[in-house]
Amino acid sequence: MIGPRSRGSQFYLLHLLAVLVGLVLVVAGPWRAGVIVIGVAFVVGAVARSVVPISHIGMLRVRGKAFDVFWMTTLGVALILLAIVIPGQPG
Repeated sequence: MIGPRSRGSQFYLLHLLAVLVGLVLVVAGPWRAGVIVIGVAFVVGAVARSVVPISHIGMLRVRGKAFDVFWMTTLGVALILLAIVIPGQPG
């Protein structure tokens, strides 16, 4: 099998792929959609961090479980809210 064996590492790579897609969207033009994709990726990463058992967490673990879940959720929700709240620019 090619790729990571632990479930957490697989989620981590999917998370990185989603962030990359979001960054491509930001650069390509629809920045709001790109920032929302990145925010959703962080919220999904937080959910994954909270449900994957410690024996399979792999690269998804940065610090303790509570810290990881709190900061990924906070960052994801903040990005989504900012993308929604910032008014569109005329032109």
